[in-house]
Amino acid sequence: MIGATAERGHTGADHGVAHQVDTHSADVVVIGAGQAGLSAGYHLRRTGFPPGDGFVILDGDDGPGGAWQHRWPTLVFDRVHGFHDLPGLPLPPVQPHRPAAEQVRAYFAAYERTFDLPVRRPVRVRAVRSRPDGRLDVHTDQDRWIARALINATGTWTRPFWPHYPGRASFRGRHLHTADYRGPAEFAGLRVVVVGGGTSAVQLLGEVSTVAAATTWVTRRPPEFRDEEFGPELGRAAVARVDEAVRDGRPPGSVVGVTGLPVTPEVRRLRERGVLDRLPVFDRITPDGVAWADGRFVPADVILWCTGFRAAIDHLAPLGLRAPGGGITMAGTRVVADERIHLVGYGPSASTIGANRAGRAAVNEIRARLAPAPALD
Repeated sequence: MIGATAERGHTGADHGVAHQVDTHSADVVVIGAGQAGLSAGYHLRRTGFPPGDGFVILDGDDGPGGAWQHRWPTLVFDRVHGFHDLPGLPLPPVQPHRPAAEQVRAYFAAYERTFDLPVRRPVRVRAVRSRPDGRLDVHTDQDRWIARALINATGTWTRPFWPHYPGRASFRGRHLHTADYRGPAEFAGLRVVVVGGGTSAVQLLGEVSTVAAATTWVTRRPPEFRDEEFGPELGRAAVARVDEAVRDGRPPGSVVGVTGLPVTPEVRRLRERGVLDRLPVFDRITPDGVAWADGRFVPADVILWCTGFRAAIDHLAPLGLRAPGGGITMAGTRVVADERIHLVGYGPSASTIGANRAGRAAVNEIRARLAPAPALD
């Protein structure tokens, strides 16, 4: 293993003024301490990578919990769309009507303590670059790490997607994204347009509709509601479609496009109230609402964009990993263009169970490349 050396390096600051930064070395740098990053840390520790010179986990948040700690307070655990235990430590019994953010945050914190994972936070990775000696330079807002391999587990929460529509800047009301949502109270008495066809859009629409003066739901495609139970066959179909995209170098698509929206008791209640009477997405935004080419107009005080997220991988841009299709060509968790880089919680592994499996798969490959040893069971 590489020794955990701490050197003094120089980096160029603004206006050409150089300043010193600490430089450290580790075999593997993991970026992100959500489900995928913690899973990777567990398997690195289990297979003999010591904390420090063997591996380190850099996390941009102030505390444990990954993206879960930022979920809206009204998302209680019995409304969570699937959650799987981290490897080696089962999730303790949950309280169904307590916020999921609180319970997952406590679980992740206990996990880090139980396995003594070397998480450093808050550390924000700015860029990853290649070195002439074949290793990687990981530049952060505090210091620099030199690594032989990198596991990127940054998820999507920090990159909300805002689609462009003509007139957006003219809107006199408020634009809000799922990532900014903190509960329905702030929408009391307002006219709200909810944009998006995913599970979060339906959940937030349901909450907001209880206090808003009016809600309008718009989606690009007609939503497909699924009455049958989400089983293994449907799950495999969803994963296969996303896996095909990343193997071809295309951006991973929406899993909801394959699985559809589950018809829960809440969805049935919303249907009965007429809340799910959907319109096709508008053509333009006006100062006072949204408008369609056929002359339809809906006044609005708030446009709530439940339009999803994109992979938070801008810090990898200096490596030139993107394929002509706009995505990153993958073979499992490994980036085809650079075998030193593994993406977990990306594409087909962007789920709680997928992130667990991806963490183990990435560590197996890294272990085989850096120091051949038997793979995990």
